[in-house]
Amino acid sequence: MSLDVDVDHVREHFRLTARFSSAPGLTALFGRSGSGKSTLVDIIGGLVRPTRGRVKIDGQVLVDTERGVFVPKHRRRVGYVFQDSRLFPHLSVRNNLLYGRWFARPDGGASGDLASVVKLLDIGPLLDRRPDSLSGGEKQRVAIGRALLAHPRLLLMDEPLASLDEARRAEILPYIERLRDDAGVPVVYVSHSVAEVARLATTVVILTEGKVTAVGPVLDILPLADTGDAGGVLDATVARHDEAFQLTVLASVAGELQVPRLAAPVGAPVRAYIRARDVMISLRPPEEISALNVLVGRIASVTPSSSGAQADVRLDCNGATLMARVTAKSVQRLALAPGRPVFAVIKSVSFERS
Repeated sequence: MSLDVDVDHVREHFRLTARFSSAPGLTALFGRSGSGKSTLVDIIGGLVRPTRGRVKIDGQVLVDTERGVFVPKHRRRVGYVFQDSRLFPHLSVRNNLLYGRWFARPDGGASGDLASVVKLLDIGPLLDRRPDSLSGGEKQRVAIGRALLAHPRLLLMDEPLASLDEARRAEILPYIERLRDDAGVPVVYVSHSVAEVARLATTVVILTEGKVTAVGPVLDILPLADTGDAGGVLDATVARHDEAFQLTVLASVAGELQVPRLAAPVGAPVRAYIRARDVMISLRPPEEISALNVLVGRIASVTPSSSGAQADVRLDCNGATLMARVTAKSVQRLALAPGRPVFAVIKSVSFERS
């Protein structure tokens, strides 16, 4: 399933210009608030008619302003999950789910089957309850299930975790991963959270002030993001467990990483997200430090911030990209420049199952 977008849209003083194609998996629309992410999702879903352009899903034209084509939202077979669950309060979870199935076509397949969706999202114990008795994370799982039972060709998720606290976000993220990997429905996911995108995305589309500025695989594109929480993403596998110290050793092309003990078997794929603010740079191999992870790399680029007080240093660690955010004084004092070999001292790693 492919999604092709080429649109312009003008609303008051804001202009959106977006052109990209995405492959199967989860495509994250990433950018700061006001960059046009939700507007773009509304165009794909049929809630907004663009000023100009085309939208195609798997070759079928949904919008073509030149030919006067605009498929109504109820005929697009596009599921929508909002920030709030929007469940019917007077219906049980089971009937909320079945409401989605009423819109499914007869050729529903696995994602259109109630039992398989209940199993996928682990909501069997919730079926007889009402929405007001559910946690925020449980409500969102039910909302996702309702959207899936409409058998969409594409699922749009507009910041579905934005209204949840950290604990509820941690609860629901594994189910979105399962949805990405097992449901067979491509997902367009709106977020301004680097950590969410690093964990979930297959493809990243970066939006900056209404324009698509980068598109590509998450490992290549996320380090380019202009954000206060920028970082690098490493694909890794569980190499072994150190039971004595309750650590797990991850193997990646950049080198080994030691992280708190993971409940994952040896050989399991893991995606590690390393924030730029958690990377220090040393010109020599550091000794007698508390940080467990030190990777060898070479400076690829140094980009000063707009204020001039800091700089983002892009590191090439055996083909993998890491980012370090350092002060301008450190850049000068260490003479940091492209091509210089360095050691990346990593203070913290966020790690999740891939």
